[in-house]
Amino acid sequence: MGSFSIWHWLIVLLIVVLVFGTKKLKNMGQDLGGAVKGFKDGMKDGSAPETPVPPASQVTASQGPIGDKTTIDVEARNKS
Repeated sequence: MGSFSIWHWLIVLLIVVLVFGTKKLKNMGQDLGGAVKGFKDGMKDGSAPETPVPPASQVTASQGPIGDKTTIDVEARNKS
């Protein structure tokens, strides 16, 4: 009693096509497909392992020559 037969679904489909038109339904289908594809790409990009970023003190110590005078130490120290 709760399920519809194939004839009910065909009548509903016919009414939807008559109300919206085939061009409008095609555009909505393309928009929906593009949104799903974008969502899948976003999920795939978000789950990709990222390379770890070293802390700033390690970055400045590992780059450039040892006697480099332009390196700025950003560690804050309290006055005693």
